[in-house]
Amino acid sequence: MATIHANGVELFYEVTGSGDPLVLVHGSWVDHSTWAAVVSGLAESFQVLTYDRRGHSNSERPNSQGSVHEDADDLEALLEALDLSEAHIVTNSYGGNIAMRLAVKRPELIRSLAMHEPPIFDLLADDPESAPLLEQNQTSLESVGSLIAEGDHEGAARRFVDEVAFGPGTWESELPPELRSLFVRNAPTCLDELRDPDALGSDLGGLSRFPKPVLLTDGTESPPIFPKIVDILDRTFPNARRDTYEGAAHVAHLTHPEAFTKTVGEFTASA
Repeated sequence: MATIHANGVELFYEVTGSGDPLVLVHGSWVDHSTWAAVVSGLAESFQVLTYDRRGHSNSERPNSQGSVHEDADDLEALLEALDLSEAHIVTNSYGGNIAMRLAVKRPELIRSLAMHEPPIFDLLADDPESAPLLEQNQTSLESVGSLIAEGDHEGAARRFVDEVAFGPGTWESELPPELRSLFVRNAPTCLDELRDPDALGSDLGGLSRFPKPVLLTDGTESPPIFPKIVDILDRTFPNARRDTYEGAAHVAHLTHPEAFTKTVGEFTASA
């Protein structure tokens, strides 16, 4: 098991393939293993790095309160420690929140940026049409946080999956046991995110100056709040491309790996 000391913590990582570096940044609750279905396809053309973000699975879990800035600093330190500067960065969900922080802080480290449904909910704060969605989302997240704090990690994971990220009934009917176990194992990391005031925000001014190619994707079956966020980001980045995965939801790389690999592979190759 490969680990490296970066930004004060031990981070687990794996490197597959050869070529230009491509880094996969996972979302909340999970770890590097959720990229398994797309790694081999991407590794035919790229040197693919997957890693467990701090606090997740095989990486060190500090006792201190985490933050999106800390996660971005981890990614920065990891790229520099492994000499993978100017990498293609590919993210799912909260991984996009992290990558956008790095894009503003150190754009020279990124060659291109591909993000699927980053939960930058704060972008919709002034949108009256989104108010009911945001209110429902906030209520669910507060309940998730309370359940984690009480030690009911499975209950918290179930509520997050069914009410925030995927949709009713997903936990029981669609998530395999190993993925449910992964959610439960990494529940404490989500509490850090929920307590971080900057976790769900973004620097649109900084992003509007990001000069590199950007791919923004969503799924036709995702909760309606995500396409709204992607729309705003599409208008913000100067060199953005927008795409939608037909029949997919919040984890397109898990449910539609062939389409994900093709779309991301073609975009990064052109970038």
